[in-house]
Amino acid sequence: MSEKIQSIPIAKPWMGEAEAEAASRAIMSGWVTQGPEVAAFEQEFATYVGANHACAVSNCTTALHLALLAVGVQPGDEVITVSHSYIATANSIRYCGAIPVFVDIEPQTYNINPMLIEDALSDRTRAILIVHQIGMPCNLKAILDIAHRHGLPVVEDAACAIGSEILWNGQWEKIGKPHGDIACFSFHPRKVISTGDGGMLTTNNPQWDKQFRLWRQHGMSVPDTVRHGAKQVIFESYPMLGYNYRMTDIQAAVGREQLKRLPEIVERRRYLAQRYQEKLQDVPGLKLPTEPSWAKSNWQSFCVRLTERYDQLQAMQRMLDAGIATRRGIMCVHRESAYQTEAWSCGVEPKACECQVGKCDRLSESEQAQDHTVLLPLFHQMTEQEQDYVVEVLKVACQVKEVTFYLP
Repeated sequence: MSEKIQSIPIAKPWMGEAEAEAASRAIMSGWVTQGPEVAAFEQEFATYVGANHACAVSNCTTALHLALLAVGVQPGDEVITVSHSYIATANSIRYCGAIPVFVDIEPQTYNINPMLIEDALSDRTRAILIVHQIGMPCNLKAILDIAHRHGLPVVEDAACAIGSEILWNGQWEKIGKPHGDIACFSFHPRKVISTGDGGMLTTNNPQWDKQFRLWRQHGMSVPDTVRHGAKQVIFESYPMLGYNYRMTDIQAAVGREQLKRLPEIVERRRYLAQRYQEKLQDVPGLKLPTEPSWAKSNWQSFCVRLTERYDQLQAMQRMLDAGIATRRGIMCVHRESAYQTEAWSCGVEPKACECQVGKCDRLSESEQAQDHTVLLPLFHQMTEQEQDYVVEVLKVACQVKEVTFYLP
């Protein structure tokens, strides 16, 4: 081992000259805000996932906000979701003035447990907001069966799930088709493809798509592209309260190039995930992620669970000392300081709930996942040598002895 250790990040966007040239194209065109590049990106994205409509927005949080508004979520309503997700999921519900009702997860997939949903329903439930956590598809069939029985819309937080697939009526279909009512995606740099930041809504409902397009641009009645291309003067109006949730043409131009890379990116990530599975399968006390037979993850993240014999923080620090970035398991929103004052529920009447600050018995699987899981580096450019080094360090990081690591 002659070469001194180098840093291995948790994630790294795969971008190059094609993205730089695309951004330059948009800049040099003189049209840099929402315009023709956004429209082209939307069409290409809709075609990729198999949706009738796709609407680009500034990020996935704004996408979730608009999706919940579209399905009718109002102040005082309840929305079934998970605490075990990035805080944006719950925040989007609070933006509507509604209350997130947290349901626990399955320990194998880290996704919402369908068997617990009906017990959390009430006469105030307006929608179900599911999360395809770290790219692993939820059990959509079971969830949609429940939603249809109770007449509830389903919004998919697919922030991490572009390129993931689900076996549907005997055919493999992309997450985002959508199988629920609306799916929302993220293009943050930690995701599989990136536009720097950005989001997308997909739906088969033309009225909702029309509504998204009004809301994202302040409720303006006439899009810029129509007004600027008109042969007669057009005065726009603002018939409703809207938002500034637009994506720029610079971002969309980059997104179009990223979308071309997506099949290769997903193929590589699946290869690396399988390689992790093979190399870590015999490590004592380490539980590896489970991919159901009806799901194909894009492996946005590779999450391992440490048993009680290992200390999560110590293991992560030892890996960082060896130059390897990791992340703690997905956060639990109900444990965050903001949600000590923000309204939320675990599905029982407040007076009957014995939750303590940072602890809820009805969300024990979510809490254990946060406390005992670690996300390992995984990105398209990752070499087998780098991955072998991560495996080597992880095997020792859970032990007590001090070790100095060097890349081979």
